[in-house]
Amino acid sequence: MCAMASDYGAFMTKFLLQPAKPSPALPLNGLTFAIKEMFDVEGQVTGFGNPDWARTHSAACSTAPTVLALLEAGATCVGKTVMDEMAYSINGENKHYGTPRNPCAPDRVPGGSSSGSAVAVGAMLVDFSLGTDTGGSVRVPASYCGIYGFRPSHDVVSTSGVIPMAQSFDTVGWFARDPKVLKQVGNVLLKSPQVDYVRPSQIIIAEDCFQLLSIPKDRVAQVLVKSVEKTFGGHVVKKTTLGDYVKDNVPSLDCFMSKGGDENVYNIPSLAALSSAMRLLQRYEFKNNHGEWVETVRPDLGPGISERVWEAVRVSEKKVDVCRLVKKEFHAALTAFLGDDGILVIPTVPGPPPKLQTDPSTLEIFRARAFSLLSIAGVSGFCQVSIPLGMYKNLPVSVSLLAKHGSDAFLLNVVETLYDSLREEISIAEKASY
Repeated sequence: MCAMASDYGAFMTKFLLQPAKPSPALPLNGLTFAIKEMFDVEGQVTGFGNPDWARTHSAACSTAPTVLALLEAGATCVGKTVMDEMAYSINGENKHYGTPRNPCAPDRVPGGSSSGSAVAVGAMLVDFSLGTDTGGSVRVPASYCGIYGFRPSHDVVSTSGVIPMAQSFDTVGWFARDPKVLKQVGNVLLKSPQVDYVRPSQIIIAEDCFQLLSIPKDRVAQVLVKSVEKTFGGHVVKKTTLGDYVKDNVPSLDCFMSKGGDENVYNIPSLAALSSAMRLLQRYEFKNNHGEWVETVRPDLGPGISERVWEAVRVSEKKVDVCRLVKKEFHAALTAFLGDDGILVIPTVPGPPPKLQTDPSTLEIFRARAFSLLSIAGVSGFCQVSIPLGMYKNLPVSVSLLAKHGSDAFLLNVVETLYDSLREEISIAEKASY
């Protein structure tokens, strides 16, 4: 994990919210955290990453329940963090408030939209932080900043007091530098009692998904596989072609399947279709939430974000019902596929973080591949954790584990159990790449 002095441009505002009754017995006693600028704090305007939003909205009347829960568990909140405007980007660049500096790769984007929250953890400014994840806004910056990021099962953690983006996919997620803190925060937010430790019944490597990587797939997949073999035994490791399974078991995806495409560019048609369905429903729900405000205020929005916001505002209801059917079918199919205590392994993103201020048009293939991967948890509602795997050619790399809806505590336990063997395998892989 990489860090230097300064606040890395991570914070919008700094303040102290302390536990009302601090006690060494509290589970998060002594830990500090920051929150994305989508979480309400009583008496403060929740700015949503945009100055026009901030000037046209009143201060919050109450504090988000997730923030209160962390305070009650003994943690101290030290401020709100910079985010992409209206949460509509996975890059982490904000033309109004600046781009938080990636502590692992200063010439690269930090990832978004929970950019400042990830940077604050990666730069060791706080012990953990809160973000939101609709289309990837915790998982992507976690990967880019070389830290752990957890997207919980959909609707398991309260989103009350958090500005909505698209309710079918919105989740409150969190970042940490190690799996112990990640799990401690999870125990509080998930309201989960200590669950008995359960070994995974199978850990399934989605081999086609690893073909989407721009770096050698073995640098990612094999590090995880070797760690799993050491920890749980080689018999739990299975391999699959996820795209074929999705194509055969989610019939409603047919109307989103591309009829053509560039044969020289590798993609997974069924996952690309899944991504299309997700983003259509996301646009429709964003419009219902914020379309009237956008059309009335006509906010000043940054490049890329402006186009996406206006595309959403103009979207029609066409195919929205099919999107909801895709969601239902995919959830059932993936639940059956993983069974009890199964885990799916995929790359978090298709490669290392892009360089700052890259022309958006040059990132189209990267974004398409990224959303093919990110839509798996998004559409299924499953929980997902992004795990840092050290550095490859001086850039952070990661892998993701997914478990079925409601298996959040199980997944956090597995990640913690893998920690020591993963550190050994990462060290070996980093030495081999030099």
